[in-house]
Amino acid sequence: MVLTAALRAFPSIFHKRTLRLLGRTLLLTLVIFVGLAAVLWWGFHALRLHLGWGGGGVAEATATVALMIGAGWLLFRAVAMAVMGLFADDIIEAVEQDRYPQAALTARPVGWARSGRYALASLARTIGWNLVALPGYILLLATGVGTIGLFLIVNAYLLGRDMADMVEPRHPALPPIARSSRWFMGLASALIFLIPLVNLLAPIWSAAMAVHMLLGRSRTSA
Repeated sequence: MVLTAALRAFPSIFHKRTLRLLGRTLLLTLVIFVGLAAVLWWGFHALRLHLGWGGGGVAEATATVALMIGAGWLLFRAVAMAVMGLFADDIIEAVEQDRYPQAALTARPVGWARSGRYALASLARTIGWNLVALPGYILLLATGVGTIGLFLIVNAYLLGRDMADMVEPRHPALPPIARSSRWFMGLASALIFLIPLVNLLAPIWSAAMAVHMLLGRSRTSA
């Protein structure tokens, strides 16, 4: 079911309305990371001046880039999914209208306020759980694959929950996605986030996958 949902979701990324929403999501995510890089650079600059260290702009830029690489690996998924959460209702509505028009007619809009709460909760939950797992990520670096394995386990749970939270409130009369299906759905999304360039599509792909997981069950069983 998860593989079927992922395959069904892929074409939805390239619809005109979905592409516009993807552009907004990526642009806002980029702005956030540029802002974070500027704050880090200013912090390193102020620290260097306070301690009287040399090195000038090169040292500050090097430290900023090094920290942003680590932050990008840990935070890109969290920030991208949180930003996407702000537009989730529009994204999901676009997929529903294209693939499940009858369900779209009876859907209950989530609204900006609730979407914002979901986005903030998702961001806090993702950063919190990954900070807790950070010592494990570091310790498992020596294994070569352990860090990726732990990352997938943690983030499969988090992503599955986020994706279900996006679609289930729109259809309260439907039974929720089963916990095991949530985890496998989250695992598929986490794997997409690991692939360079493809991970730029991951937020929209994940939202569309969640729609097919919730609404495509009757089609699969038919």
